Parts: sequence; structure tokens; C-alpha cells
Amino acid sequence: MQVPVSWLRDHVDLPEGLPAAELAARLTAVGLKLERLTTLGAKVAGPLVLGRVVSAEPETHSNGKTTRWCQVDVGPEHGRHGIVCGATNVDAGDLVVVALPGTSLPGGMEIAARKTYGHISDGMICSDRELGTGSDHQGILVLPSGSGVPGDDAAEALQLRDDVIEFEINPDRAYALSVRGVARDAGLALGAAFRDPASADAAASGAERADYPVVVEDAEACPVFVTRTVTGFDPTAPTPLWMARRIQLAGMRPIALAVDVTNYVMLELGQPIHGYDRDLLKGPIVVRRARPGERLRTLDDVERALDPEDLLITDDRGPIGLAGVMGGESTEIGPGTTAVVIEAAHFAAVPVARCARRHRLGSEASRRFERGV
Repeated sequence: MQVPVSWLRDHVDLPEGLPAAELAARLTAVGLKLERLTTLGAKVAGPLVLGRVVSAEPETHSNGKTTRWCQVDVGPEHGRHGIVCGATNVDAGDLVVVALPGTSLPGGMEIAARKTYGHISDGMICSDRELGTGSDHQGILVLPSGSGVPGDDAAEALQLRDDVIEFEINPDRAYALSVRGVARDAGLALGAAFRDPASADAAASGAERADYPVVVEDAEACPVFVTRTVTGFDPTAPTPLWMARRIQLAGMRPIALAVDVTNYVMLELGQPIHGYDRDLLKGPIVVRRARPGERLRTLDDVERALDPEDLLITDDRGPIGLAGVMGGESTEIGPGTTAVVIEAAHFAAVPVARCARRHRLGSEASRRFERGV
């Protein structure tokens, strides 16, 4: 479990100036097992700021390569800079991250003004890989609206500087597969106030009060299964930058808003949840064991022959998910989803563990359920 210290601070009053190494040692003393401590952003220095692309003129050169000569507003302190950009996804109006001359980036990259393709390129418009926030090097990082204004400190806006503590979680410490659980231990270890995120008011505007119908045929394997339907969902809305970065620091990959929200809840509270496209569901959700000959294509695009011991999520058409392990493609949230049925359930550890091993399909959800979450 990777835990950003900044996320812990949301739920426990860590002393100001407490070194991450000391925090890790105190948590080890109360029973958590330290795997790794990583300090991010230590090598990021200099004027790394947000900028607004004013213009991006394509220019084709004798070697056949097309670049864009960009004018970028980087705020009142730095003014406007001309920058040559080789990415194809830059356009006027984009909010981007700009490394101005004098900036040091991860990997030892030093930024300076230089002549290239007939211009003095006075800085660099950055990609995820150059910032150390991802592996994408094909295009520059374009930030969602509301992420900041030109001239803002990009390292702060993107949470580039943080300490991440990684723990090896023993089977009897399943609660620590969440920021909530680690924060509670930190409060105990330090004698600091703990604020339980699970005690927050869960009422939500825009959510229908009527749950989607559910029938549980195996109450021993699934004693709790609740749903909530959210309508008016905008599938084009981006994941907030702060949420995407926290998910990334916790060791997962941001995908899309609906999926990221479910993963964020799981990482913070420890409770796996799953979302279905409501308009792709046919009839009530039924939790039952598999029947002879049934098959399911899971979200990893693998069609699986099901075993009679597999605990399933089904609808009128048949299997739509392996309970506590992975959902199916037939009800996957996609670009056209506007209504989402959210599942929160408890599945018994033994059937989940056996199903995950039978199909060689471990997941973040199964990792938690098979430990008793």
C-alpha cells in the first residue's frame, strides 16, 4: 500500500516538520511493515509554472518534421515566452506546464534557452514523462480548466513534491490497505487527532434515492450488497487534477472520472466499489453461483469459462462480473455513460480468494476482500 503523506495529513494532525522517515519508523513500531520510502520532487527546482498557449503555429521543416512555434503566457512575473514544441496536441487556449530557463526536472534535465528550428526556444512545454508524473511522451500535458492560472507554481498545482510511504500489508492488517487505516495508526503512534473520513455525511445531490433492484441468492457469500444510482453524469468531464495525482501516488493509474472516483474511495476508505452503466443493465442485479456452461468476458478483455463455485454478479442476460474480483465488459462505463449504478458490497474472503486464484486474476478489490475487508 503506497500512502502519500500529504493525503494522510487530511485525516490526522501530523506535527509540522515531522520527517517522513520518522513517521515511517513510528508506524513500523505499531505493527506496519515498511517496504519503501520515496521522496518525490526533490530534484525539481527553478521556475516551473503554469502557462496559457496564446498561439501555436505549425511549421514544417526540411527534414520533414512539423513543430509548433508557440507563444505562451506564463503570468505577470514572467510575461510571454516563445517556445518550439514538437508535440501535435498543443493548441491555442491550452493550460500547460512550462519549464522556463533555469528549471531542473527529474532525471537531471536542465532547461535553458536555445536556438532550434529557426527560433530561440525560451523554455519547454512539458509532458508527463518529463515531469515524472507518467510515461506518456507523445504529447504535452494539457491541464483541465480550473487547475490554475498562468504563473502559478506548477510543482504545487501538480503535487510534484511529496513523500510516499509504501507498506507491505500482512493478511491480518487488511484495514491498512487504505489511507484511513494508516492515518488511524499514525494518530495512535503519535498521539495525534484522527478525523475519520468514513464519518462524513454521505448524502449527495443528483443521486436517486431509490436503489437499483438487487437479489442475493447466496447470503453467506454476500451478506451485504447495496446500490446507488447517479444520473446526469457527464462522461466527458475530466478527473480533477488533485484526485488523479493522489491515485497515481498511491500506485494506481488514473483512467477516467467514473473509474477514478471508485478507485479513490477504495484507496481512502478501503472499501472496493464498482460502477455499472445503468442503461446497459437488463433487469435486477442478482448475486449467485455460476451455472454450467456460463462464460464471462471481464474488463481485461479475457473471455473466461466459469466454474460452478464462482460467485457472480448477473442480470437477466447472465454474468456481468466476478464478485469481488473484476467486472465484465457488457456493463462497462464508457464514453456514452450518463447514468451509473454504484455497488458497495461485502463478499466473503474464501470464495473471492478461490475465484481470483482459479482465474489467475488478482485485483485491488480481491486483494482487500480476501483479507476480510
